Parts: sequence; structure tokens; C-alpha cells
Amino acid sequence: MTNMTLAIPDELSEKMKKHHEIRWTAVARQAIERKLHDLELIERLASKSKLTQKEVHEISEQIKASAAKKLGL
Repeated sequence: MTNMTLAIPDELSEKMKKHHEIRWTAVARQAIERKLHDLELIERLASKSKLTQKEVHEISEQIKASAAKKLGL
């Protein structure tokens, strides 16, 4: 197994120290696994897409604008 060193802000570290019962390495590992799973899913979906990069960007901008409007931003 590979070891990884992770730097976190002091404020976050202090909050984590209040919860000694939590295995923070397991939490970090799970978060990394979940992110990789999401990325792999996105890559599989994108590989089947017929859209151009420009079309993807335009759709993304439309979604952002719609979400901002609904949230009143």
C-alpha cells in the first residue's frame, strides 16, 4: 500500500482533534475513492458523447445560468 502525506489547515486539524473516535485516514480514503468513481463515470459518459467541446461548454453555461437564477444569485 502507498502512503500519502496530506497538508490541512490548522483550523481543520483542531476541529478533527475534537473527534478522536473518527479514523480520519479512512474518511480521506473514502473521499478519494468516491471522487475517482465520479470521474470514471463522467469519463465513460463523455466517451460516448457526440457533442463537441464547444457544445458542452455552451450547455454548461446554460445550466449554471439557470441554477443561479433559481437560487437568486
